[in-house]
Amino acid sequence: MSVQERKERERAVRERLIVATARELAEQQGWDAVTTRRLAERIEYSQPVLYSHFRGKREIIGAVALEGATELATAVRAATAAEEGPRARVTALARAYLDFAVRNPAVYDAIFQLDGGLPYAQEDTPEPLKDAFAALLESLGEVAGDGVHPGLFTEVFWAALHGLATLTRARRLPPEDTERRVQLVVDRLAIV
Repeated sequence: MSVQERKERERAVRERLIVATARELAEQQGWDAVTTRRLAERIEYSQPVLYSHFRGKREIIGAVALEGATELATAVRAATAAEEGPRARVTALARAYLDFAVRNPAVYDAIFQLDGGLPYAQEDTPEPLKDAFAALLESLGEVAGDGVHPGLFTEVFWAALHGLATLTRARRLPPEDTERRVQLVVDRLAIV
């Protein structure tokens, strides 16, 4: 292994450490607790080293969002692959999405609530974000209904799930009724 290859590998390891530490800190104490100073202290590198990877907190949030989008896509695909029939897949998708939001609140916020400097719904949208949407579209596209654009339907269904996730996390909706809400969304929106 050349010196250059070793340096690149070490750099990638440091970058993963920064992102993992930011996620951990955000999940434990919220995104306000994630500062470059605190991250530098936790990873035991200087702030200039941290800045050599990310220009600031915004880029760190973006890196967490991309990682989280990949995990969300994986969770949705795993849940829907285990089901037979469109209705079961859509129900599994909704449950997996809402479960992801509950289990990973800081990551969910990085993807959908915070400014990570990432373009959404554009030509230059990063691939992990496109793939997360594609994971939703794979199951939702088949239940969009006649004459309804599958992508547009996916956006509306996703918006409903996002609203449920956000309002439940904010304690505006009681969590014990989540399953009933999932069934209502599936029954009323999905043509199965």
